[in-house]
Amino acid sequence: MFHLFFALAAVIVAGRLLGIVFRWIGQPPVIAEVIAGILLGPSLLGAISPAAQQYLLPDSIKPGLEIIAQLGVILYMFVVGLELDLRVMQQRGTAILTTAIASIVVPFALGCALALPMYSAHSASTVPLFNFALFFGAALSITAFPVLARILKDRSMSRSPLGVMALTCAAMNDAAAWCLLAIVVGVAQAEVGWAFAVAGMTLLFIALMFFAVRPIITWLLARLGDEPPPQGVLALIFLALLVSCLATELIGIHAIFGAFLLGAVFPHKSRIAIDLCHKLEDLVTVLLLPAFFAFTGMQTKIGLINGWENWLWCGAIIAVATAGKFGGTFAAARLTGLSWRDSAGLGTLMNTRGLMELIVLNIGLERKIISPTVFAMMVVMAIVTTMATTPILQLLGLKWEENGHDKAAYRNGV
Repeated sequence: MFHLFFALAAVIVAGRLLGIVFRWIGQPPVIAEVIAGILLGPSLLGAISPAAQQYLLPDSIKPGLEIIAQLGVILYMFVVGLELDLRVMQQRGTAILTTAIASIVVPFALGCALALPMYSAHSASTVPLFNFALFFGAALSITAFPVLARILKDRSMSRSPLGVMALTCAAMNDAAAWCLLAIVVGVAQAEVGWAFAVAGMTLLFIALMFFAVRPIITWLLARLGDEPPPQGVLALIFLALLVSCLATELIGIHAIFGAFLLGAVFPHKSRIAIDLCHKLEDLVTVLLLPAFFAFTGMQTKIGLINGWENWLWCGAIIAVATAGKFGGTFAAARLTGLSWRDSAGLGTLMNTRGLMELIVLNIGLERKIISPTVFAMMVVMAIVTTMATTPILQLLGLKWEENGHDKAAYRNGV
């Protein structure tokens, strides 16, 4: 237990110190926390001093750290859902749906195409080309939903029309990408029927949340009025959160979507939603999320990329991933009537990959669909595309002027 608390404290301190430096170069704190988790793992500290790395993040703390990490990301995505304004979805439903589809189809196709020349150099003979290409395409289709949400919050954009559109597109994108991943894994394990069942159950669960759970919550909130929620109601909400996460985990699309969907069905301006956000936000972002970054850092070994040929392949992955995600999103957004600047901003936000990418890559690594070297290359791609988000948003001059958030405050990440 001592090592668990010690490791968590070290990651928090490292993330905060690195965050000061990153703010000077225009990066949000979440990027610093991601990098801090990786640097304290085998990629840097483990390479310099394996004994120090094992003392700081020993293998024995992985189970406990994983539990804290999952709890942190689940509560964070619940808060993100609580702050989501569904009226933007109603106003821009066609644009959101079109953009979400394009942001999956285009990078998936380009990823499959890139997998063909990579197969001979970076895949084991026991992995069929079809499985390798499908997984590669699915991996490039991912948007880092939790990291995107954190960047939008750090930039004071989470409630802006563009921010809500990006969050909604990312939610649809990742839900579809998880269904696609289930199909890929099902193909690899000769369980295609179950994979398609996952997609059907996902759609059924979403319909259940919006057409059955949402009316019940609305009725309950009407009974409460503007009174502070009693502990009994809070206990019921957290029980519903656990059930929702359990349902999506059993379906096979990850617990964070259950947390996000439950938050999304709450009226975001209700007293209970505002109170929950205020009570949970600081606790989650300061204490629990760093455990998620530390756990991810323990799984990452950047040193596996050695030789100029591997770095060329890594550059090709970054270029194709960016062209697919940014290009597909930008084209779809323009076709649905968004301005050039907003389309470019949405494409930039959707190109954020970060930790959701790492979750997917770990699945491929565990099932031996990709090699450790390809895993490391795609980790670098996830970091680069995520770090590019904020500078490009600043270059585009995107801001949100509401409730006192002026241009200067926005650019400072207030």
